[in-house]
Amino acid sequence: MTTQTPIGAADKPPDPTSTSGWGKGLRGHPWLTLVSVGIGVMMVALDGTIVAVANPAITKDLDATLADVQWITNGYLLALAVALITAGKLGDRFGHRQTYLIGVVGFAAASGAIGLSDTVSLVIAFRVLQGLFGALLMPAALGLLRASFPAERLNMAIGVWGMIIGASTAGGPIVGGLLVEHVSWQSVFYINVPVGALALVLGLVILKNHRAEKAPRSFDLPGIALLSAAMFALVWGLIKAGDPWGWGSGRTWAFLGGSVVCFVLFAFWETRVKEPLIPLGLFRSVALSAGVALMVLMAFAFLGGLFFVTFYLQNVHGMSPVDSGLHLLPLTAMMIVSSPVAGALITRMGPRVPLTAGMVCTAVAMFGMTSLTENTGTLAMSLWFALLGLGLAPVLVGATEVIVGNAPLELSGVAGGLQQAGMQVGGSLGTAVLGAVMSTTVDSDLKGNWRDAGLPGAPPPGLEKAASTGSVPEEMAKAPGMNETTFARITDVVHDTFMSGLGLAFAVAGVVGALAALVALLTKRGTNAEPGTGGAGHI
Repeated sequence: MTTQTPIGAADKPPDPTSTSGWGKGLRGHPWLTLVSVGIGVMMVALDGTIVAVANPAITKDLDATLADVQWITNGYLLALAVALITAGKLGDRFGHRQTYLIGVVGFAAASGAIGLSDTVSLVIAFRVLQGLFGALLMPAALGLLRASFPAERLNMAIGVWGMIIGASTAGGPIVGGLLVEHVSWQSVFYINVPVGALALVLGLVILKNHRAEKAPRSFDLPGIALLSAAMFALVWGLIKAGDPWGWGSGRTWAFLGGSVVCFVLFAFWETRVKEPLIPLGLFRSVALSAGVALMVLMAFAFLGGLFFVTFYLQNVHGMSPVDSGLHLLPLTAMMIVSSPVAGALITRMGPRVPLTAGMVCTAVAMFGMTSLTENTGTLAMSLWFALLGLGLAPVLVGATEVIVGNAPLELSGVAGGLQQAGMQVGGSLGTAVLGAVMSTTVDSDLKGNWRDAGLPGAPPPGLEKAASTGSVPEEMAKAPGMNETTFARITDVVHDTFMSGLGLAFAVAGVVGALAALVALLTKRGTNAEPGTGGAGHI
């Protein structure tokens, strides 16, 4: 095992531009550390979206149901969300290098096992394992960056880190579409094996296991149990709120209410235990608390909105998964270009102005996308997608730095877990709430649109669900008495109804983006708080 390097008040990370102070060889070099952890982070971020393209092929090959396929994604996201903060604590206790490397090996191994699976149950089980190992990897990567870079250069490092996250998340459908179309659905998972091997080799050679002097020595097991239960109940309730339970179901509210109870019990317990899982004093920092809230709101608007963009491109415009991914390139490209620039701006002027401007751009893009129609051209779509990418980049970079940079070093893993947990919860909440907005609009508009189109009777059963995704069931075209003219009118009704819901969903996302812009005004530059301070500085 590599000797751990304690970092205290008198041993800050040296300047990455200096040629001294990094020991022999490549180990511990900050920019090489960034490259090394970036490869591992890329695997986890890519797998959040790449699998959606493979779902139809998995359904056909493994004879899976729709519910099975949904759990291929939900199982991964649920495990990731539940374990992130606890995994960050493990890194703080044992060192982020070891935690990161275990995460890389486990994630790659689980990916290979999925490719070898011959039943959908095994695919789901190994996806859950993927999520757990991904939870080990992500906070550890941020903890390594936090320990390797001095405060004045941390923003630039997180800028590149955010670029990798954004590009991998948005590029997942393109990569997945190419692999499924030209290789197989298994290749979507097999690709992680060589990437994981490369990340492991680089990690063994380059990463240095920094460890704070006052790192935790014990584990708050009751706190871990309460927080895990709270996160599970929250994310599970949000996943089920859309389908099949619905927002009116008692089971949905039982889980959401149970989540609140567990969070309250967790907060009470944390004030009583000697070494809490999350010292609540962290949240005395208005900046850190605002950073967590901002991450939730940003993910709500971005991931919730992006969920419906893919339906719009594929079902309304009739694009293939690869084509829809290519149409999102303006968003991806803008995030790649502007993330490092955002890091430089935040380094120069602090996060408040870039974060506020970023969320304003995000809100404007969301409101702008309410104007999308069935006939909107590529240029108009690209402008709104590019503006969205321009707005998201400084938020992803700045909010991450605000959270991690305002936490003491011995809690950098927990802070990284908070950042990622905020993003997972925000994305789940956005998808669930905007899905409810879509369903409500469909329920209220479908019958009227059906009647206005001059179609007889009432909409057939199941058309509401079709209108929520903008997709007309193929079997309807083969129904007795169906002709091309009638089917075209039904298609128009479905698309018109979907577009009404889409416009309202984007408007809600825009309001959330505007609220996030106000929250961004409460942020400030990370203080790189030293051990023993009990948390970050205050505003």
